[in-house]
Amino acid sequence: QVQLVESGGGLVQAGGSLRLSCAVSGGVFSISVMGWYRQAPGKQRELVATITGGGSTNYADSVKGRFTITRDNAKNTLYLQMNSLKPEDTAVYYCNANARPTGWTLRTDYWGQGTQVTVSS
Repeated sequence: QVQLVESGGGLVQAGGSLRLSCAVSGGVFSISVMGWYRQAPGKQRELVATITGGGSTNYADSVKGRFTITRDNAKNTLYLQMNSLKPEDTAVYYCNANARPTGWTLRTDYWGQGTQVTVSS
């Protein structure tokens, strides 16, 4: 069974940095697009950044120039380097992977359990 496990969240002061990781495990044949999403209290989940298997990236306007998404295809691991953090970045951050499990013919979206990022002013 495919699982996504995030790590690296925490409490940081405004202007600080954090690095999130997301490890994909459980018999994955291939992974196409991976991404980070976030959900703040009382708000809908929103896209933060995505990255294709070839390394093409896409960012929300609110994080451009501050966040960097990368992936290690050999390790099936996704990263999000977050710099110059702002209080408005406070949210639960979720990892997403569009993956094809071993023995399957179709791809499915998988989600991690989320990791809390809190930025104090």
